[in-house]
Amino acid sequence: MQLAPSLLSADFARLADEAAVVADVADWLHVDVMDGHFVPNLTLGLPVVEALLKHASLPLDCHLMIDDPDRWAPGYAEAGARNVTIHVEAASAPVRTLRAIRAAGARAGLAVNPATPVEPYADLLHEMDMLLLMTVDPGFGHQHFLDVVLPKIRRARALIGGRDASVWLQVDGGVHEETIGRCAEAGADMFVAGSAVFGAADPAGVVTQLRGLAERAWAARPD
Repeated sequence: MQLAPSLLSADFARLADEAAVVADVADWLHVDVMDGHFVPNLTLGLPVVEALLKHASLPLDCHLMIDDPDRWAPGYAEAGARNVTIHVEAASAPVRTLRAIRAAGARAGLAVNPATPVEPYADLLHEMDMLLLMTVDPGFGHQHFLDVVLPKIRRARALIGGRDASVWLQVDGGVHEETIGRCAEAGADMFVAGSAVFGAADPAGVVTQLRGLAERAWAARPD
């Protein structure tokens, strides 16, 4: 089980400090890049990622919610992000872009929105290192988890394979102590949590709690 606290819910004026708070308990830092076009929100871009890379001890998991990721995604990998995820809804040439991300030295992720079926992209699984299923409509934090995505998590896990599969299955949106176990039981093994972590008095303690909940739910899976 891997935990990736989302800096979308952190204090943007203190990103390095916020990253340090979870450095000893999390596996990744999740960075939501939004351009105000693919999604209605505007957050941060490559210059901020480059600055954060100089200070963060955790690897960066960059989630690009942007138009034209085919053009911009390789640059995040070249800058040093360890995982770069693009949205299939925005990519014109997803295979080429996933390969370019890998060629630049990063893991390559493909994200799908809640209303986007996952089955049409089963043939692309060998081109990616991670499949991200959005469990809210992308663009803003503090949203409620969409239960309708749980069956899709199960179907995605069946496509990816069992416990030893090489492709990670990430969920992002509304992940907290009441939903993470359900996601793990359905087959997710990497979890993005934003407001549940950085909105808490003890962010590191919440990460530890969430990991325990996910591990117990995953261990109880029948496969």
